[in-house]
Amino acid sequence: MSILIVDDSLDTRVLLKSTLESGGYRELLMADSARDAFKQLGIDDPTRGGAGVDLILLDILMPEMDGVEACRRIKAAEHLRDIPVIMVTSKKESEWLQLSFAAGAMDYVSKPLNKVELLTRVRSVLKLKREMDRRKAQERELLEMKRQLEDSNQTLLRLSSLDMTGITNRRRFEEFLDQEWKRAVRELKPLSVALLDLDYFKAYNDTYGYQAGDEYLKQVASALIEGLRSGTGDRTEDLVARYGGDEFVVILRDAPAATARVVAERLNEAIKSRVFLQDPSVKVRLTASIGIAGFPDHAQTKRDLIRKADEAMCRAKEAGRNRIRMADEP
Repeated sequence: MSILIVDDSLDTRVLLKSTLESGGYRELLMADSARDAFKQLGIDDPTRGGAGVDLILLDILMPEMDGVEACRRIKAAEHLRDIPVIMVTSKKESEWLQLSFAAGAMDYVSKPLNKVELLTRVRSVLKLKREMDRRKAQERELLEMKRQLEDSNQTLLRLSSLDMTGITNRRRFEEFLDQEWKRAVRELKPLSVALLDLDYFKAYNDTYGYQAGDEYLKQVASALIEGLRSGTGDRTEDLVARYGGDEFVVILRDAPAATARVVAERLNEAIKSRVFLQDPSVKVRLTASIGIAGFPDHAQTKRDLIRKADEAMCRAKEAGRNRIRMADEP
């Protein structure tokens, strides 16, 4: 354990040093003034962490800066405040003790020095510091474990909200729709939903297999994200989700149905622009049939919003696929 002795008297420093050495303490540092002590402690350099000092023996009466003010400044430095300070004082200076404790001192020893008293107080304070250090290390460990747990929970929450395609899943879509529906009704803001169903995806799956089908769905999800972000206007708060099977859904915040149609056309073009090579001789392009419904244009309830978008999507399929239908279109 390293101890810093701060005293302007060379005789006192030597006496303290020899007494501490007799008690088995070998790592002893000496300072003849408060400013010398500050320099050794690195009071203005938090990276030094107190230079490994575990205890400070600090004389109260010193020229230029007394021990009370020195103690106050040491305790004001965040990287030094945990180093215990024992004040060294004569009995006639007892009126200074209250000021010393108020400044952050932990204990004191009286002059003339008594070997037994000094070593007993030093051992007691160092034992207390070791216990404090141990508890703080445990607290840091617990805080780190808590942080890691929170990070893990956030990761699990994020993963639980994602589909195998890498975009939001049905469960998170339902939560988001509920949240946005309530907001739209409360603030009287438009809200639109576009429901997309890939055309001839079953045939694609049957021809190339489920693994190729899964990869295709991932590429479609990526195309939808890119398509949503590529247009004019800020659509960063919209949501793209996998609705199920080969169906995807987009929630467009603050978007009337007319705006939703423009976005839907962009999304379908983004899907069609993807070329999938299953072998060098085959190129495959799929399209989507899209149904759109909006609040307050087409639906007055959340359930109706999805139902009418689904009905519009079915009409797009029946009309020949690769089409967009609004809820109020035949």
